[in-house]
Amino acid sequence: MRKEIIFNATATETRIAITEDSRLVELFVESPDKEHYVGNIYLGRIAKVMPGIRAAFIDVGLRQDAFLHFSDVGSTIGDFAYLEDDGDGVALLDDDDDDDIPETPPYSSKQQNNRRPRVGGGNYSRDAEPEPHENLKVGEKIIVQVTKEPTGNKGVRVTSEISLPGRFLVLLPLRRSIGVSKRVNDFREKRRLRNTVRNLIPRDMKVGVIIRTNALEQAEEIIRQDLEALLDKWREIEKGIRDSIPPKLISKEMSSTSGVLRDLFSEEVERVVVDAKNLYREVSVYLESNQPSLLDKVEFYKGREPVFDIFGIEKEVAFALQKKVPLRSGGSIVIEQTEAMTVVDVNTGRFAKKQDQELNSLQTNLEAAREIARQLRLRDVGGIVVIDFIDLTDDKNQKKVYDELRKEMRKDRAKSTVLPMSEFGIVQLTRQRVRQSVIHSFSEPCPVCGGVGIVQSKSTIVNNIERWIRRFKTDIRGFRRLILQTNPTIVEFLHHGLPSRLLQMMLKYHVHIKIVADEKMPQHEFHFLLRKNNEDITEKYEQQP
Repeated sequence: MRKEIIFNATATETRIAITEDSRLVELFVESPDKEHYVGNIYLGRIAKVMPGIRAAFIDVGLRQDAFLHFSDVGSTIGDFAYLEDDGDGVALLDDDDDDDIPETPPYSSKQQNNRRPRVGGGNYSRDAEPEPHENLKVGEKIIVQVTKEPTGNKGVRVTSEISLPGRFLVLLPLRRSIGVSKRVNDFREKRRLRNTVRNLIPRDMKVGVIIRTNALEQAEEIIRQDLEALLDKWREIEKGIRDSIPPKLISKEMSSTSGVLRDLFSEEVERVVVDAKNLYREVSVYLESNQPSLLDKVEFYKGREPVFDIFGIEKEVAFALQKKVPLRSGGSIVIEQTEAMTVVDVNTGRFAKKQDQELNSLQTNLEAAREIARQLRLRDVGGIVVIDFIDLTDDKNQKKVYDELRKEMRKDRAKSTVLPMSEFGIVQLTRQRVRQSVIHSFSEPCPVCGGVGIVQSKSTIVNNIERWIRRFKTDIRGFRRLILQTNPTIVEFLHHGLPSRLLQMMLKYHVHIKIVADEKMPQHEFHFLLRKNNEDITEKYEQQP
């Protein structure tokens, strides 16, 4: 597989494209007006503890309180007390890097709960060891790390188990475990890496380590440098916690540029292309300090045509913003995203009548499975995904489609679970949601429809205007003069006909209405003012919800 990383930078935005065999599979966007929070570490204060939803809300200084589910509260929640002069308990954080799950990971809070001392009869004693979340008290300090970006009206999601990712290692403060990525299959290499890290960890520090896939075949000196950098970073965080008053940002995750180089730039990548001098220098400086052997793979693009156009990426980005994605066979997939889930529909298109229906459906479904997996990565779709494949009568063909989808999803760094195809040709899967979907990086809600994708019809809006006039006349007797401010489209609609709709309403309700067109006003909105003093009386006679 030919893998490349393409950087495109402008004065206000940096885009990073990851391609596999010249096809875009991942896209990162960084701009000053869209801040990213995943990986940030905060010293916060517990604002609410709500056992009914098994969660707590943490004040970390953002617009909305962070969401901490009880399952994300680590068993070491009291172990940070030594950082506080007043003895207040704070918490710990956990690694959320899918590529770096240890072969024998540290116990999660749920697993820790199952390891309590037994009391007679084989039952666990609740008095022997409290649940980790039972230590959460309103007003107390807590250290949390962001694991998911805010979505919609929801704040960031956090965990109380800290992890500090490096290029080759992930540092786990206050844990004594050493794990190796599942993707390292060589037993001897696993043992070498474990022994190397075990010998490098200072005896006086209580820290655990996850060894990343990038550490495969790396020399001890390289691993030592990465570990020392992480330990230095952790010492700085400790100092920041001691000297800070919550809510406070203690450690900010590195930029998208450095993050991509750290996590994705390896020997597998054939080249990195950068089109801006400042960014090229930033990439070079980072690699000189962390991986000088990869410097030869970095190229500075000097062409006049935009670099994303040369690599065909701009067209792929355009498709990522559309609901309908064409397939090479002539079929298509339609992707509809909602707050709760994403729905994907597979269509055969013009290719449907050219051969046997079952075979045609199978070929279209297989192609769609590959494209859907790529689109989920490209759009960074998270949560529940429901895929409606074309109906197949043969169970073997259904399994082929399911196996193809699973195979393609394994290429994804995000965690996912794919369920078998149902009798209706439906496949359900879940994909880890970390960042906001890419579509949010390039778009914002429509000011006319508010993001719902539809607007009220002109006749509906005029009917609303007439209902307002009727409520007004119920309260106000006699002849009145009004000013109506509304969108020019509605003005034109009101003047249409003989007699016009406007004249009909004036005669019916005994009012005189002067219309003022306002191009800045949304189509569904209107305002009524009294002619004598320009007083806005719209809200007074609106239908209350």
